[in-house]
Amino acid sequence: MIGVGTMLSGLGPRAYGRELNKKGRILLDTIPNLPQGLIDAVNFPLIDAIQGRRSRRFAKGASIPSGPLAHSSAHKPSPLSELEQILLLATVSGNTGWSNLIPHNRRYVPNIPNYAGAPGGRTFPSAAGFHTTEIFYTDDKGVYYFPTRDMGAVEAGNADGQTDLKAYLDQHKARIVKIADGRLNTPRAPEHMETHNEWCANVPGSTLVIPVADLAQHMILALCYLVQNGACIYDDVNKNPIPGLEKFDHLVDVKNPYPLSYVEQLGLTEVTVETSTACYAGMLMLQAMGLGGWMYEGINPFSVLGASGDPDVPGLGFRFDMHPGQPLPNVTG
Repeated sequence: MIGVGTMLSGLGPRAYGRELNKKGRILLDTIPNLPQGLIDAVNFPLIDAIQGRRSRRFAKGASIPSGPLAHSSAHKPSPLSELEQILLLATVSGNTGWSNLIPHNRRYVPNIPNYAGAPGGRTFPSAAGFHTTEIFYTDDKGVYYFPTRDMGAVEAGNADGQTDLKAYLDQHKARIVKIADGRLNTPRAPEHMETHNEWCANVPGSTLVIPVADLAQHMILALCYLVQNGACIYDDVNKNPIPGLEKFDHLVDVKNPYPLSYVEQLGLTEVTVETSTACYAGMLMLQAMGLGGWMYEGINPFSVLGASGDPDVPGLGFRFDMHPGQPLPNVTG
């Protein structure tokens, strides 16, 4: 997902900000020089954000090279402000308080199910609270890691149940880790990027947000979840049961196991939901802030992660392995 442009600038009437506080749970009073754009964003109708969502690819400083819509921007690239960027990041993958766990499972009575994989809730949903997705992003200044999965509840509330937006954003900003200088290299070539994105993706001035799901960890949690709910698996690819599983028939139903391939497909689907809804939340915030941007997958994920095989395209630096008989790299962390 990419966010471009600048809107949150200029002074806003603090009295209006205080009046706005009465309508919701967000406190704006501690924001220095309260921008009018932030007041507008907080007051932006959700239904307008949903119905007005569009892919807006043309950034300041961009150029459509040819065709009937050929055009070059008269402006210089316009990076997100610090406030815009952290507001976007916290929307994509922010902490929303302690996890409420998942009660009312008769197998656990009187205890509470323990399969939530993270202590805090987040701005996007996850199967059984696994939440294995983390966020990376890049802009003109560098490449960054924004870990919020293991974040406890943000301490930004008051006795009235309101949230101090500045305190909330500051605690998220403190978690950002810079891992490289300069913009992530995503060459504008077919082996690295879809050709229809070459003119508009990861351009100067933009912020490229990259959600990365830990599918291996998600699968481990899924297997634990199955056992905790009395189920197990068998190897349907090789038509083999799991050796020795019969010793645990007091814990799981060994006569009706799940096919392993089904559990793998389910895990892939579940992490896809995480990454997609995280980006969709960000898209709604872009609408509220009046910024352009769009969700897309038109960059080679192996190039982004660091498994392209090209030393000039190190990506995010993830480790990968090549297995005999498999044409694609296996990214492992």
